[in-house]
Amino acid sequence: MKFFRKIFLAMKNFWLPIFLTSATALTLTACNPTNFKSASAQVPQLVSAILSDPKTFNLALSQESPNIFGLTYAGLITKNPITGKVEPDLAESWQISDDKLRFTFTLREGLKWSDGQPLTAEDVVFTYNDIYFNQAIPTDVRDGFRIGVSRNLPTVQKLDERRVEFTLPEPFRPFLLNTDTSILPAHALREFVKQKDAEGKPTFLSKWGVDTPPEQIIVNGPYKLERYDTSERVAFRRNPYYWRKDNQGKPQPYIERLVWQIVENTDTSLLQFRSGGLDTVAVTPEYFSLLKVQEKQGNFKIYGNEPGTGTTFVLFNLNKGKRNGKPLVNPIKSRWFNTVEFRQAVAYAIDRQTMINNTYRGLGEPQNSPITVQSPYYLSPKKGLKTYDYDINKAKQLLIKAGFKYNQQGQLLDAEGNRVRFTLLTNSGNKIREAIGAQIKQDLSKIGMQVDFTPLAWNTYTNKLSNSLDWEASMLGLTGGLEPNDGANVWSPEGGLHMFNQKPQPGQQPIEGREVAPWEAEIGKLYIQAAQEFDEAKVKEIYGETQQITQENLPFIYLVNQLSMSAVRNRFEGIRFSALSGAFWNIHEIKITD
Repeated sequence: MKFFRKIFLAMKNFWLPIFLTSATALTLTACNPTNFKSASAQVPQLVSAILSDPKTFNLALSQESPNIFGLTYAGLITKNPITGKVEPDLAESWQISDDKLRFTFTLREGLKWSDGQPLTAEDVVFTYNDIYFNQAIPTDVRDGFRIGVSRNLPTVQKLDERRVEFTLPEPFRPFLLNTDTSILPAHALREFVKQKDAEGKPTFLSKWGVDTPPEQIIVNGPYKLERYDTSERVAFRRNPYYWRKDNQGKPQPYIERLVWQIVENTDTSLLQFRSGGLDTVAVTPEYFSLLKVQEKQGNFKIYGNEPGTGTTFVLFNLNKGKRNGKPLVNPIKSRWFNTVEFRQAVAYAIDRQTMINNTYRGLGEPQNSPITVQSPYYLSPKKGLKTYDYDINKAKQLLIKAGFKYNQQGQLLDAEGNRVRFTLLTNSGNKIREAIGAQIKQDLSKIGMQVDFTPLAWNTYTNKLSNSLDWEASMLGLTGGLEPNDGANVWSPEGGLHMFNQKPQPGQQPIEGREVAPWEAEIGKLYIQAAQEFDEAKVKEIYGETQQITQENLPFIYLVNQLSMSAVRNRFEGIRFSALSGAFWNIHEIKITD
């Protein structure tokens, strides 16, 4: 998700707090839980909950959360969510040429992989050239490194064992930020990139699935995978070869083991936290009042109380294409969805303030932009960003203007007399989204629309969104960050997360007749321009224009920005909560005090 590679929560710096506090639904492999419990009781550990099983242990192929990679891998640089500054990670330093076309990174001395093998410049070159920039490997990471109108990629070369040089085809402002992308082990994966299966595809595509024995997963982050018990837990052990040490020379991280309990829903995670089974839990609006009065008694503290960086939105499938001659979307419904007045009417008809008051218990703010409010590039409504305050009359007027009409029962019909009815999907197990979906169903009934709200199991849901494209309307979310270009693959018409009008991904069936709307193409062009511009005032102006276009055309109908909060046991020392990255972004520094 970096580059939003996780549809519902992505960028490496954002993964960690999300994984340690929340998530969604999936499955695979198993072990003996009894042995695990007796062993785990012997070491200091942090126990949290997730709502679904990981889908893969192959970082390059990951698109979903929960995933393990925020704990298990590091990049050349990292971003401090408190200061917003770029800081060294695997690279101890870097140099940028005057023309901003060459970036030279120097790795730390003595870096090692979790199996004790040296981590060198060869691993960096392999990671970028052989995996991320390899067209035979379908990875969303690649989209974040495409530069300019040509969408060319940088070239990467090894200068010596510790130095790597990236050469860019043209200046690209976000490049340094993007090098927080995780580095992968050449000695463990190179042969699988070269090997081809019966279909001529790299065997790497089937490597490091969730059935892989944990000891075979070679990592460079603070933790390594210890075990995975399907539908029960994921456990991590401190990586003894991780590079960080404190000022006294003591290895970090300090906490020996992390455990993610896989629970069926957020209610279960709350019960486990209150009973002492979990050390941390995401504080959702429906739980805030209950937990707040129990802080002292339960020996925990609630951190944070500011807007989160993620987004929640409704979108319609605007893809006009066909597969094997069959339209992806019913042509009648496709005409509705591709009518901008239809989407604007839906936006006006959703009562977001009632959503905040009821579902979010007042712990949220209206959301109007794909760019997070903490970003310097955010355009606020006070500065002219179009908003959609609740207005049933305006919604009906827009629909009538677009040729829709009402029958005597108040049902909305299109110009040909077809009843306006569609299915709204979301992921099951997320109480907030289920409540939002129920309200949207009710809200849209007031303008004559019939909404069939259908929560689905996570893997079924994501398959529809990213593979079969068999869906009409959907509700989901994305992570956010300070740099809008991290979402380039959402807004580029060719991007891997351009989900409202998705092109087929590598290995998927082709789509005939897909169309890209002029406004859609314009957003993609503006994102390219913003990445080429180094004058901050001009960058703000460009991103301001993209936000105006998104709010006018509504590929995503934004809903509510939930306040970001986590509850953490008081026995953990060193918590520095950030709405950008949560309570455990600095996991290597956190200690257990008892």
